Amino acid sequence: MTERSPAPGGLTLVEALVNTLDIESGADALDTPEGRARLGITPEETDRARTLRESLRATLLAHAGHPPHREVTPLGDLLAEAPLLVAVDAADGSAALTPADDRSLLARVAAAVAEALVAGTWTRLKACEAADCHWAYYDRSPAGRGRWCSMQVCGARVKMRRYRAKDVAKDAAKDA
Repeated sequence: MTERSPAPGGLTLVEALVNTLDIESGADALDTPEGRARLGITPEETDRARTLRESLRATLLAHAGHPPHREVTPLGDLLAEAPLLVAVDAADGSAALTPADDRSLLARVAAAVAEALVAGTWTRLKACEAADCHWAYYDRSPAGRGRWCSMQVCGARVKMRRYRAKDVAKDAAKDA
């Protein structure tokens, strides 16, 4: 959906998970063995991954100033179940939250969110405002006010719809 470069650090995982569903076409990469393999999940973990994906999408919409796309389990409730450990580097004393189990998608996502919070990048990961898209993207704009995953696709569609709506309103005013 987007020509943007991927999100930094662990947010790449969050972005990849959210973008497993193409809302416009209905294609869901979690339905395929290849799609699940990219995230390191089994078929039995698919439903839980979908729940996490949609909670993340709702949060990313909130980052962009939009209401949730539907009712979802709050992301905080899901992440509260994530087994994380504090890892301290013996050489320099730096610390980071790490997944207690690298196989757990939930723990890997929780660690990515924690890393992004510390780095100040979490709220820059957003979901496209276009209702037929909601693709995750990392907002690199200077003011952090990006609205669409792609200005050439989603942004252009929204602007064209607005333009056409104005034309219809003008024609209706002339006819009145």
